[in-house]
Amino acid sequence: MGYPYPGRTPGPPSMFRVTPGVRWLLIANAVCFVLYFLAARTALGGLFAWMALSPRAVLTQFALWQLVTYMFLHSPLGFGHILVNMLSLWMFGGPLEDLWGTRRFLHFYFFCGIGAGICVVLLNALTGSMDTRTIGASGAVFGVLVAFGILFPRAIIYLFLMFPIEARWFVLILGAIVFLSAIGDAGGGVSHFAHLGGLLFGYLWLRIYGRRGRPVPAARRAGLAETVRRRYHEWKLQRARKRFQVYLRKHGGGSRDQGVQ
Repeated sequence: MGYPYPGRTPGPPSMFRVTPGVRWLLIANAVCFVLYFLAARTALGGLFAWMALSPRAVLTQFALWQLVTYMFLHSPLGFGHILVNMLSLWMFGGPLEDLWGTRRFLHFYFFCGIGAGICVVLLNALTGSMDTRTIGASGAVFGVLVAFGILFPRAIIYLFLMFPIEARWFVLILGAIVFLSAIGDAGGGVSHFAHLGGLLFGYLWLRIYGRRGRPVPAARRAGLAETVRRRYHEWKLQRARKRFQVYLRKHGGGSRDQGVQ
């Protein structure tokens, strides 16, 4: 079963159509990868070090541009890193852009990527890894994954191209793996902090802007505590109004009795 895709006939979302924003991101990442791939084999490779995300550079030298540029660099040692990220972006980004439009989709993508970068900087600084360098679009892509899982929960994803699984369960499993990996610091050159940050900021964006990618009124975004507090104040106001009405009836009745006497 597929998820009824908005504006289309019921069925799975169109996961293989290249939308304009996704196309722009794919081209930009591919161009940066080719340049980095070639430069890494010459003396020019060091120039790209200033595009990678370094907590020390961001916090002490205010290299804030790295929160954006790191998303367009991928490991020049092979093709696996960029292929996995770009394949995920191609598959899951298109339905979101169709739903939100190009502008809001790019806003979401960079919000997740920059948010993931902030998590990387802060968490690495707290753990004493100030000189760790992070590259890759994984943070932004994980934000895309969590949005797809929430907005198209029953869309079928073929895990390892073999095992069908609904998107909602795929995202839950993925989130659990990333969370446990970040706690356990599984290493292996993988920035689990970026993955976790992408998931968190993707969810946060949906809480702020909602399904349609437009700001949600504060009343709708209020949590349980805020809802309970608001209902309590409404109850107190209604109770005070009833007491005042009872007082007015008693006061008015007493005046009429005095006039009859």
